[in-house]
Amino acid sequence: METLHATSVQLIIKDTIMRELTRAEEQVMQVLWKLEKGFVKDILEHFDDPKPAYNTVSTIVRILQDKGFVDHKAYGRTHEYFPMVTKDEYSKSHLSNFVNDYFSNSFGKMVSFFTRENNISVKEMEEIMRIMEREVKKQKADV
Repeated sequence: METLHATSVQLIIKDTIMRELTRAEEQVMQVLWKLEKGFVKDILEHFDDPKPAYNTVSTIVRILQDKGFVDHKAYGRTHEYFPMVTKDEYSKSHLSNFVNDYFSNSFGKMVSFFTRENNISVKEMEEIMRIMEREVKKQKADV
C-alpha cells in the first residue's frame, strides 16, 4: 500500500523558518487576518468579554512583530498593525508540522486516525472522497 506524505512546507519570514504561534498570538492573528489592518484598540474590540488588558494585546502584537508575522505603519506615537503572513501561509505551515509531528508525515495515517476517532459520517467520508477524486483528476491533467 502506498503511503501519502505531506509535502515539506517551510515558509521563510525574514530569513527564519515560520514558527508556530502561542494560543494568544494566534487569537490576535485571527483578528488581524479578519480586519486586514488595525490599531490595538481595534483588535481588542474583537475579543469576547472578559477582554484582555490593552497592554497585554499591545505586548502580543509587538511579539508578533518581532517574530515577523506583523508589521506596522506609524502615525505619530500610534501604530496601525497589519499581517505580514497570510492565514493560508500559516495554515499550510502549521498543518504540515502537525502531520509530520503526529502522523509520521503521512496524510493517509492522519485521515485514517480522524475517520476512526471522530465518528465521521458516511456522508462526510463520501464528500472527502469526491474532493480527493477531483484533485486526482486535476493533478493527472496537469501532468
